[in-house]
Amino acid sequence: MARTPSNMLPLGTQAPNFSLLDTVSGKIISFSDIRGNKATVVMFICNHCPFVIHVNSEIVAIANSYAEKGIGFVAISSNDVINYPQDSPDKMKIHAKNERYPFPYLYDETQDVAKAYDAACTPDFYLFDSNDKLVYRGQLDNSRPGNGKPLNGEDLRNALNCLVEEKENNTLQKPSIGCNIKWKV
Repeated sequence: MARTPSNMLPLGTQAPNFSLLDTVSGKIISFSDIRGNKATVVMFICNHCPFVIHVNSEIVAIANSYAEKGIGFVAISSNDVINYPQDSPDKMKIHAKNERYPFPYLYDETQDVAKAYDAACTPDFYLFDSNDKLVYRGQLDNSRPGNGKPLNGEDLRNALNCLVEEKENNTLQKPSIGCNIKWKV
Protein backbone atom coordinates (compact mmCIF):
# COMPACT_ATOMS: atom_id res chain seq x y z
CA MET A 1 0.00 0.00 0.00
CA ALA A 2 1.39 3.38 -0.99
CA ARG A 3 1.38 5.99 1.76
CA THR A 4 1.12 9.34 0.01
CA PRO A 5 0.41 12.48 2.11
CA SER A 6 -1.81 15.44 1.18
CA ASN A 7 -0.11 18.45 -0.41
CA MET A 8 -1.94 20.80 2.03
CA LEU A 9 -3.33 23.50 -0.25
CA PRO A 10 -2.87 26.91 1.47
CA LEU A 11 -5.69 27.95 3.81
CA GLY A 12 -7.75 30.79 2.38
CA THR A 13 -7.54 29.40 -1.18
CA GLN A 14 -10.73 30.04 -3.17
CA ALA A 15 -12.53 26.80 -4.07
CA PRO A 16 -11.68 25.88 -7.64
CA ASN A 17 -14.83 25.50 -9.70
CA PHE A 18 -15.62 22.34 -11.63
CA SER A 19 -18.27 20.78 -13.83
CA LEU A 20 -18.02 17.00 -13.76
CA LEU A 21 -20.12 13.95 -14.52
CA ASP A 22 -22.04 12.57 -11.55
CA THR A 23 -21.68 8.84 -12.11
CA VAL A 24 -24.94 8.08 -10.27
CA SER A 25 -27.38 10.56 -11.84
CA GLY A 26 -25.58 10.96 -15.17
CA LYS A 27 -25.82 14.76 -14.79
CA ILE A 28 -23.05 17.32 -14.94
CA ILE A 29 -22.55 18.80 -11.46
CA SER A 30 -20.64 21.98 -10.62
CA PHE A 31 -19.24 23.31 -7.35
CA SER A 32 -22.16 25.73 -7.09
CA ASP A 33 -24.62 22.81 -7.42
CA ILE A 34 -23.27 21.02 -4.32
CA ARG A 35 -22.29 24.09 -2.32
CA GLY A 36 -23.73 24.26 1.19
CA ASN A 37 -25.11 27.43 2.82
CA LYS A 38 -22.55 27.18 5.65
CA ALA A 39 -19.75 25.17 4.07
CA THR A 40 -18.75 22.63 1.46
CA VAL A 41 -16.67 19.47 1.78
CA VAL A 42 -14.83 18.25 -1.33
CA MET A 43 -13.36 14.75 -1.03
CA PHE A 44 -11.01 13.02 -3.45
CA ILE A 45 -11.63 9.29 -3.18
CA CYS A 46 -11.75 6.21 -5.40
CA ASN A 47 -13.26 2.74 -5.36
CA HIS A 48 -10.25 0.51 -4.81
CA CYS A 49 -7.93 2.31 -2.36
CA PRO A 50 -7.72 0.46 1.00
CA PHE A 51 -7.49 3.81 2.82
CA VAL A 52 -10.79 4.95 1.28
CA ILE A 53 -12.45 1.58 1.85
CA HIS A 54 -11.40 1.94 5.51
CA VAL A 55 -13.15 5.33 5.91
CA ASN A 56 -16.24 4.90 3.70
CA SER A 57 -18.64 4.29 6.58
CA GLU A 58 -17.42 7.37 8.45
CA ILE A 59 -17.60 9.74 5.49
CA VAL A 60 -21.18 8.57 4.89
CA ALA A 61 -22.00 9.13 8.59
CA ILE A 62 -20.44 12.61 8.56
CA ALA A 63 -22.26 13.61 5.37
CA ASN A 64 -25.55 12.35 6.77
CA SER A 65 -25.07 14.25 10.07
CA TYR A 66 -23.82 17.56 8.71
CA ALA A 67 -25.94 17.97 5.57
CA GLU A 68 -28.82 19.13 7.78
CA LYS A 69 -26.50 21.82 9.21
CA GLY A 70 -26.03 23.47 5.82
CA ILE A 71 -22.91 21.59 4.73
CA GLY A 72 -22.66 20.42 1.10
CA PHE A 73 -20.66 17.29 0.24
CA VAL A 74 -19.17 15.90 -2.95
CA ALA A 75 -16.73 13.10 -3.76
CA ILE A 76 -14.49 13.11 -6.83
CA SER A 77 -12.44 10.32 -8.37
CA SER A 78 -9.60 11.46 -10.62
CA ASN A 79 -7.82 8.16 -11.16
CA ASP A 80 -6.61 6.97 -14.56
CA VAL A 81 -9.25 4.39 -15.49
CA ILE A 82 -7.22 2.92 -18.36
CA ASN A 83 -4.69 1.50 -15.90
CA TYR A 84 -7.16 1.25 -12.98
CA PRO A 85 -10.43 0.06 -14.58
CA GLN A 86 -11.92 -0.70 -11.14
CA ASP A 87 -12.29 3.11 -10.78
CA SER A 88 -14.25 3.58 -14.03
CA PRO A 89 -17.49 5.60 -13.99
CA ASP A 90 -19.74 2.52 -14.32
CA LYS A 91 -18.02 0.93 -11.33
CA MET A 92 -18.14 4.26 -9.43
CA LYS A 93 -21.94 4.24 -9.83
CA ILE A 94 -22.18 0.72 -8.39
CA HIS A 95 -19.78 1.60 -5.59
CA ALA A 96 -21.70 4.77 -4.66
CA LYS A 97 -24.96 2.82 -4.45
CA ASN A 98 -23.40 -0.04 -2.45
CA GLU A 99 -21.82 2.39 0.03
CA ARG A 100 -25.01 4.51 0.13
CA TYR A 101 -23.19 7.73 -0.63
CA PRO A 102 -25.55 10.60 0.23
CA PHE A 103 -23.49 12.91 -2.01
CA PRO A 104 -22.65 13.03 -5.73
CA TYR A 105 -19.68 10.90 -6.81
CA LEU A 106 -18.06 12.74 -9.71
CA TYR A 107 -15.60 11.55 -12.34
CA ASP A 108 -12.65 13.85 -13.16
CA GLU A 109 -11.66 12.31 -16.49
CA THR A 110 -9.12 15.00 -17.43
CA GLN A 111 -7.66 15.12 -13.90
CA ASP A 112 -7.78 18.93 -14.16
CA VAL A 113 -9.90 19.24 -11.01
CA ALA A 114 -7.49 17.17 -8.94
CA LYS A 115 -4.67 19.39 -10.21
CA ALA A 116 -6.64 22.57 -9.38
CA TYR A 117 -7.12 21.31 -5.80
CA ASP A 118 -3.51 20.09 -5.62
CA ALA A 119 -4.93 16.73 -4.54
CA ALA A 120 -2.34 14.04 -4.01
CA CYS A 121 -3.99 11.06 -2.36
CA THR A 122 -7.19 9.21 -1.67
CA PRO A 123 -8.81 10.11 0.61
CA ASP A 124 -8.04 13.84 0.59
CA PHE A 125 -10.47 16.25 2.32
CA TYR A 126 -11.10 19.97 1.75
CA LEU A 127 -13.51 22.15 3.75
CA PHE A 128 -14.57 25.53 2.35
CA ASP A 129 -16.51 28.14 4.33
CA SER A 130 -19.62 30.01 3.16
CA ASN A 131 -17.38 32.35 1.13
CA ASP A 132 -15.80 29.31 -0.60
CA LYS A 133 -12.45 29.90 1.17
CA LEU A 134 -10.44 26.90 2.33
CA VAL A 135 -10.54 26.54 6.13
CA TYR A 136 -9.48 22.90 6.51
CA ARG A 137 -7.58 20.33 4.46
CA GLY A 138 -6.05 17.05 5.42
CA GLN A 139 -7.02 13.89 7.22
CA LEU A 140 -10.35 12.53 8.37
CA ASP A 141 -8.77 11.25 11.61
CA ASN A 142 -5.75 9.24 12.81
CA SER A 143 -7.21 5.86 11.82
CA ARG A 144 -5.55 3.94 9.01
CA PRO A 145 -6.06 0.36 7.84
CA GLY A 146 -4.53 -1.93 10.44
CA ASN A 147 -3.28 0.72 12.90
CA GLY A 148 -5.94 -0.04 15.54
CA LYS A 149 -6.90 3.61 16.05
CA PRO A 150 -10.63 4.33 16.14
CA LEU A 151 -12.37 5.51 12.99
CA ASN A 152 -14.29 8.55 14.26
CA GLY A 153 -13.72 11.39 11.78
CA GLU A 154 -12.32 13.47 14.64
CA ASP A 155 -10.27 15.94 12.58
CA LEU A 156 -12.91 16.68 9.93
CA ARG A 157 -15.72 16.71 12.53
CA ASN A 158 -13.76 19.22 14.63
CA ALA A 159 -13.25 21.48 11.61
CA LEU A 160 -16.95 21.22 10.73
CA ASN A 161 -18.03 21.93 14.30
CA CYS A 162 -15.75 24.97 14.52
CA LEU A 163 -17.24 26.31 11.30
CA VAL A 164 -20.87 25.62 12.27
CA GLU A 165 -20.35 27.10 15.75
CA GLU A 166 -18.36 30.04 14.31
CA LYS A 167 -15.31 29.24 16.44
CA GLU A 168 -11.70 29.46 15.36
CA ASN A 169 -10.11 26.10 14.61
CA ASN A 170 -6.72 26.11 16.34
CA THR A 171 -6.20 22.37 16.02
CA LEU A 172 -3.15 21.30 14.02
CA GLN A 173 -4.24 20.24 10.54
CA LYS A 174 -2.51 17.00 9.60
CA PRO A 175 -2.13 15.73 6.03
CA SER A 176 -4.25 12.81 4.98
CA ILE A 177 -2.36 9.64 4.11
CA GLY A 178 -3.54 7.30 1.39
CA CYS A 179 -2.98 5.90 -2.05
CA ASN A 180 -1.56 8.34 -4.56
CA ILE A 181 -3.91 9.60 -7.23
CA LYS A 182 -3.31 7.46 -10.30
CA TRP A 183 -2.13 10.08 -12.77
CA LYS A 184 -2.30 9.51 -16.51
CA VAL A 185 1.09 9.09 -18.12
